[in-house]
Amino acid sequence: MRVDTTVVESNIHYPTDSSLLGDGVRVLTRAMKRIAAIAGEAGAKLRDRSRSVKYRILEIGRAARSKGGAGKEKLQQGYRKLLAATSRVVGQAKRFSREIETGVKTSGDVFQQAALEGLRKELETMAPRVKQVMRQARARIFGGDTHVPEKLVSIFEPSTEVIRKGKASKPTEFGKMVKIQEAENQMIISYEVYEKRPSDSDLLIPAIESHEEQLGRVPHLVAGDAAFYSASNEKAAHEKGVKRVCVPNRNTKSVERKREQKKPWFRAGQKWRTGCEGRISVVKRRHGLNRCRDKGDRGMQRWVGLAVIGDNLINIGRVLTRREKEEKATTPVVE
Repeated sequence: MRVDTTVVESNIHYPTDSSLLGDGVRVLTRAMKRIAAIAGEAGAKLRDRSRSVKYRILEIGRAARSKGGAGKEKLQQGYRKLLAATSRVVGQAKRFSREIETGVKTSGDVFQQAALEGLRKELETMAPRVKQVMRQARARIFGGDTHVPEKLVSIFEPSTEVIRKGKASKPTEFGKMVKIQEAENQMIISYEVYEKRPSDSDLLIPAIESHEEQLGRVPHLVAGDAAFYSASNEKAAHEKGVKRVCVPNRNTKSVERKREQKKPWFRAGQKWRTGCEGRISVVKRRHGLNRCRDKGDRGMQRWVGLAVIGDNLINIGRVLTRREKEEKATTPVVE
């Protein structure tokens, strides 16, 4: 068994505070325009602030490229104006929602009324997300705090996580952590999309248990990278019946441990482990696992599951074809 983790990115743009605020204003304004078209002139009137918000975002972009104290002051000034405009849009969205609920904004048509209720739910869903973006923007721009709890990087995919795995080419990724677990013949026997990013070292023993559940026996050899190592993991794996645990400890100073990791079986196991990275690369390129085009948490689960199924079908076909050729080659020809 070999196991590794990767990040499947959500289908979002690179998040900045100004762009997220712009997204929120655009979505709320669009919903309120649809409400005004259905309900007519009743209740609060819509004031479209989209253009002024767009100008504020452009000003912030120019100020962010400037260096020195003057650029920072312009940046903060631009954010003050943007946050003020966004706050007014959120307040207006709350009024629209309240007026639909109290019957001020209504329609005599049953289908139009159902549309109003749907738009009210959209406002009630999006307004708190925009307020969260406003809080984290204030904390970062005016307080210097970049570690805001429950940080939003997209108002459309609120569960998206900020994940750093130490890649030089892409130090920060926005999506979900996924575990890919293989047995022989490049078959993915288990995968999991995690709601919150776990430590890799917490995944090794559950992966062995999943292997045993799927195939009815523990693997003879377990291979993983150094992130999966812990002394307790190694001990627990041996207790479960795993003969060889091929997970390196890079921080060890033990001469005995270093000697163990240089043995032929350990080096061969690590060489075989690198194939898991190749498998992840193939699934990403061939089946679109680099970025999830589906929406929401269930969409992410569905997207990853279909990619795994597609890859397994191809590998099953290759194994069966190879076996058929081997059988034909060994079958004697009867004349």
